[in-house]
Amino acid sequence: MQSDQLIVFAVLAATLGLFVWNRWRYDIVALGALLVVTLAGIVPPEKAFMGLGHPAVITVAAVLVLSRGLLNSGVVDSLARHLTKVGDRPWVQVLTLTGIVALCSGFMNNVGALALFMPVAVWMSRQGGRSPSYLLMPLAFGSLLGGTLTLIGTPPNIIIAGYRREVGEAPFRMFDFLPVGLAITAAGLLLIVLLWRLVPRRENQGGDQELFEISAYLTELTVPAGSKYAGRTLRDLIVAGSDEADVMVIALVRDGHYQAMPSTYEVLRDNDVLLVEADSDSLKNFLDVTHLQLAAEADSKAEAREKSGKRAEQNGGQNQQTDSSESGTDRHRDRALVEVIVAPGSSLIGTTATGLSLRERHGVNVLAVARQGQRLRERLGKIRFAAGDILLLQAREDQLQSTLGNLGCLPLASRGLRITAPRQVMLASGIFAVALAFIALGMIPPVISLVGAALAMILVGLVPSGDIYKSIDMSIIVLIAAMLPIGEALETTGGSRLIADALLEIGQAAPPAATVAILMASVMLLSNVINNAAAAVLAAPVAISLSRGMEASADPLLMAVAIGASCAFLTPIGHQSSTLVMAPGGYHFGDYWHLGLPLSFLVVLVAVPVILWVWPL
Repeated sequence: MQSDQLIVFAVLAATLGLFVWNRWRYDIVALGALLVVTLAGIVPPEKAFMGLGHPAVITVAAVLVLSRGLLNSGVVDSLARHLTKVGDRPWVQVLTLTGIVALCSGFMNNVGALALFMPVAVWMSRQGGRSPSYLLMPLAFGSLLGGTLTLIGTPPNIIIAGYRREVGEAPFRMFDFLPVGLAITAAGLLLIVLLWRLVPRRENQGGDQELFEISAYLTELTVPAGSKYAGRTLRDLIVAGSDEADVMVIALVRDGHYQAMPSTYEVLRDNDVLLVEADSDSLKNFLDVTHLQLAAEADSKAEAREKSGKRAEQNGGQNQQTDSSESGTDRHRDRALVEVIVAPGSSLIGTTATGLSLRERHGVNVLAVARQGQRLRERLGKIRFAAGDILLLQAREDQLQSTLGNLGCLPLASRGLRITAPRQVMLASGIFAVALAFIALGMIPPVISLVGAALAMILVGLVPSGDIYKSIDMSIIVLIAAMLPIGEALETTGGSRLIADALLEIGQAAPPAATVAILMASVMLLSNVINNAAAAVLAAPVAISLSRGMEASADPLLMAVAIGASCAFLTPIGHQSSTLVMAPGGYHFGDYWHLGLPLSFLVVLVAVPVILWVWPL
């Protein structure tokens, strides 16, 4: 047993280290850890993958499908449309936006709720002439607080509810989390409104006239054949566009040769490629004045001319008129320019636009890339995308929503709110309300009710069949399914008891409330460096062992784990919501402490008394 304990602790230490290193995806790391403890004989082979059928895993998958149905129906869009009328007072915007996101996060995936309201926050910032940074961090923290309101608000609550069976009690119900969740959410909102000025505001150097500037974009422009600037100097081109745009030429690419910071007296030639830095508005104005072409568009036209020429040769020139007509039709199709953020889990991460053939497969041109804190000097086709990158894309307007969904990107600020159909809103709300009522009244187990509601949304067309599995974040599913047997191994080998004894020694001279607070703070720190679901799985057996050592109820300790795992306010890597706002807000890694540290202290101070009042030891 001693050797098994050492193996489990060694595997957990390596797993936590790899989580923090973040080189490999956390689901891959968790799966590898599961295989190690299985091969070591600690987890029986027949139980290694039983986690895939665990009610917590099925419940999380059902909630993700339900969230997609609520988003598709326009329920959240209806709320977002009204938020644009709250006025321009900063504290009112912070309170309203953060409060609505917190409320929505209690009943749907909190990352999904944040993603829907991020464009509204950025739009408000632009309209008010402020940096979006002062709104986005409170928005992310509000989504974390709101997840603590209900059973389905966040995966840690679902996981902890199931662990209650191990102490001979029924799982926590839908609204058992509400007293504590509501208390810390209300207190947290109040603190955020009072201290929102602690959020680092990344103001533009150009003042309030430039409403929104994440960082300069690196864009490729082509000097088309016959351009009036062919044969003239680069200085002539820059001077011509300087009145309308702020553009910096970074490099010149000619015949495959890269020339950094070319002389302004360099004479331009046909088909030269210029790498320029500009924000989206300056880029548009510069193109209007100079009539240069975006390199992606130039390549497309060249390909079209080549294909047209081949068809003309094959058909003796008979189809030339038709081809010309088709090109004209394509030229007049509505094209949309949109700023998007690469979300965690996007298929773009680690790949290039060329490697994915974005233009050929998805009809998307990547016009520019911005990455906070790093000046991109590479050609666009060679840039490997990372989570949080901001991309300027060109795509067919009528295909924009589906294209962004397939790529795993979220529109930023330029996204228009969809026109919602009242019937769909009522239908989605009705299905969801019925499922919640069945759970609240104890008529049907939560997992059955939520799966039934997800199936109903699929059958009525709120979630298209092609989007069912796209709605489910398989990395979370695999992570939970792999970590559950590891958590059980921690319990069966006596490892959780060992940790519980250490906590008892620390808190033996203090009142029981201090032990609850220490456990909550420890899990909170853990969840700031690893996924919150993994933190809950690892800490739950420790909480149960701790309750047995204290000869007390496990309920307050399990609740402490649930709250601690959900409140990762100190780093941008603890939760996807915090990661998502990092680049658009222009935040640095250490910025999260400014508001996150007082918020963490407040959560512990408010949650512990409420937990002990509702769930006494």
